[in-house]
Amino acid sequence: MQYLKFSIIYKDRVGLLLDISGVLTRKNYNVINLEVVPDIMYMEIESLEDIDRDLLFQELQGIYGVAKCEAVEALPWEETNKRLVAVLDSISEGVVAINAKGEITTVNPVMEQIFKMAKEDLIGKSIIEILDEDIPMLSCLQTGEPYSHHEISINKGQIKYHYLTSGRPIKDKHGQVMGVVATVKDMTEVRQLVYSVTRPAMVTFNEIVGGSIRLRTVMQLGKKIAAGDSIVLLRGESGTGKELFARAIHMESSRRNQPFVPINCAALPDSLLESELFGYTEGAFTGACKKGKQGLFEFAQDGTIFLDEIGNISPNLQAKLLRVIQEGKVRRVGGQEEIPVNVRVIAATNKPLEDLVARGEFREDLYYRLNVIPIFLPPLRDRKEDIPFLVNHFLSKMNIRLRKNVKSIDSEALEKLMAYDWPGNVRELENAIERAVNLVSGTRIGAEHILINHRERQLSNDTILGHYDQGDVLADIVGIVEKQVIAQALHKSGSIRKAAKSLGVSHTTIMNKIKRYQIGTGKI
Repeated sequence: MQYLKFSIIYKDRVGLLLDISGVLTRKNYNVINLEVVPDIMYMEIESLEDIDRDLLFQELQGIYGVAKCEAVEALPWEETNKRLVAVLDSISEGVVAINAKGEITTVNPVMEQIFKMAKEDLIGKSIIEILDEDIPMLSCLQTGEPYSHHEISINKGQIKYHYLTSGRPIKDKHGQVMGVVATVKDMTEVRQLVYSVTRPAMVTFNEIVGGSIRLRTVMQLGKKIAAGDSIVLLRGESGTGKELFARAIHMESSRRNQPFVPINCAALPDSLLESELFGYTEGAFTGACKKGKQGLFEFAQDGTIFLDEIGNISPNLQAKLLRVIQEGKVRRVGGQEEIPVNVRVIAATNKPLEDLVARGEFREDLYYRLNVIPIFLPPLRDRKEDIPFLVNHFLSKMNIRLRKNVKSIDSEALEKLMAYDWPGNVRELENAIERAVNLVSGTRIGAEHILINHRERQLSNDTILGHYDQGDVLADIVGIVEKQVIAQALHKSGSIRKAAKSLGVSHTTIMNKIKRYQIGTGKI
């Protein structure tokens, strides 16, 4: 069989197509495709014998109204179809289209992978044969209403995979639904996309500040166990950096490019914490999202979930958490389906879990399940040699955030920091440095700016607040504070020039302010 595709440029008139058909009929050429656009006619013909293209074009151009004939590689609809296929093949989501009967008419390569079937085997099949009857595509076909971001499940052997799908109806010019086209995306990819946008700042072990032997020992242990998937239980007082350490373990692991999902178990009531961890189905409880919601275990798929303050969860929730850890599956609140999850668990607590187990407040089996690799983070009072490193780190951080230029801390101030026991650990030290940076007027923190116990902070407040009442304006309050700071600098340095240098201002500025505030005249 011989084929020929060609175009005819013409000037329209009645009977033109009949004349063209007459030429083709006399030569026993069969028209298998015809496409007409203004002033151009595209044809594809076939013949059992050889087609004499030049002779054919010569006869066609002899017809009144035909201007020119020429061969073409493809008809316009074929070009359009090629572009459409190229677009579908380049999309990272699965695309499937069905007709009015619910039969599959189009799939792209990603959809073939999702269905685990070749395109040739899918085309013409009913969508119900591939998916469940209760799918949004069929509802869209019946109602003509589009849908967005619905979850569906596809069974592959013994495993159920979750996908997110959106669909739009295909309508004719009369508004009748002719079919539906839908996109399908793996929920794992959706989670990774969300995480890439909302991803919090992560840290590595190299960014943890300190050089003490105790800290280095703990960090070496953290790096060593990061390579595995075993559960880690971080123990330590509040403020010792348990979440920071958990993030570093995650970044050192093979899961570093997957989600790190932290949740404070003490911050949420029991019922809300359960739905946050495990998710819920549609209508699971009053006020639930209509479409249901995935939990944090699902969101953390292939990544790490950090359960902070694990000692605060209730016995009921402890039992459900134990089941998830043991079986690697979650069941949403209000649902029956078990969803497989591949998540590394890092837990943390500042409570003595052994005492909680002894009192019956924490499940013994969950305790042993969590206590696979316990890591004890040392309090700041046991690694005070790290304080100078931390101070410099916090100074740089506060200068940027508070738009200050505090360059150093004097020896008396550092001695005061080293002598303190730091019950609030690193978090309390950071607060103390932030407070000092706010109080200092120059570029160097002195001992008077380090307020690290309740009595010092109260005296500082009383010293400032005692000089004004609610009737004072802001300028008056600023003046009172400025006067106090200058007086302290003069007292400490012993000279106006040294005081000016310590405060980072000129000698003339200090002189003018001494005169304005009458400092040193007995009226302070």
